[in-house]
Amino acid sequence: MARSIWTGVISFGLVSVPVAMFPATREHQVSFHQFEKGTSDRIRYRKVNERTGKDVESDDIVKGADVGSGQYVMLDGDELDEIAPGRSRSLDILRFVDLDEIDPVYYEKTYYLEPGSDETKKTYVLLRAAMAEANRAAIASLVMRGKEYLAAIRPDGDLLVLETMYFADEIRDAKKELDRYPPKLSLSRPELRMAKQLIESMAGPWRPADFHDTYTERVHELIDAKVAGNELTLAEEAPEPTAAADLMEVLRRSVEAARSRRGEQAPAKKATAKKKAAPAKKAAPKKKTAAKKKAA
Repeated sequence: MARSIWTGVISFGLVSVPVAMFPATREHQVSFHQFEKGTSDRIRYRKVNERTGKDVESDDIVKGADVGSGQYVMLDGDELDEIAPGRSRSLDILRFVDLDEIDPVYYEKTYYLEPGSDETKKTYVLLRAAMAEANRAAIASLVMRGKEYLAAIRPDGDLLVLETMYFADEIRDAKKELDRYPPKLSLSRPELRMAKQLIESMAGPWRPADFHDTYTERVHELIDAKVAGNELTLAEEAPEPTAAADLMEVLRRSVEAARSRRGEQAPAKKATAKKKAAPAKKAAPKKKTAAKKKAA
């Protein structure tokens, strides 16, 4: 079973809902050690006193804030926790907002929230149901591991899910940061129509299980190949950029390739088939008329 990384209460108005927080995600990661090149000598990191050169245990390390002129104010973990004793165990809801208004760029990491106790399950379920019906997310703040977080709490099925968020001043302004911010250009109707056809030819349902980390898989294959003394096939190079002059032709070929992979026929072939079938429909009434005369 997973272990909670934070416990506290969701607080809004006079209502308090105890919850426990669990990581909702885990990252693919290949574990490597470091060695000096050409040897089997491990590289290790040590925490040492720069004056004495002696190793220092983690429990004996405190934080120091530089106040200028080579002077530092020393702070230990207990002191940092004591300045916000309540907030370190409280998820204070600041506002309820429309869930669709939140730009995903503000989301950082996802956590599951479970009821903090059996006695408070109903309060938890009531909050989740009310938020789901209103399509609202709760914007809250919490202090965790010596840092204040902005957070969005949203309903997700039977659960409440918490997303840690970036503050507004942590989001970079794209217009200021990018050297080649996309300009406003006039697009021809054929180009736009062909691009939309390509998008539709590659469209499909969102099934997360369809996608997987191919790079990590290749790393494991490389490790296995080196253990067995085999060579691994190299990956293909990245494609060359498409020139503006070739755009329509490349789009056309891309649409045809995508349709071919899905087993679809090109529109031109379907139109030809309809024209060939048309005479057969016109000939049908003549047979019926002849049959009526014979019967008469």
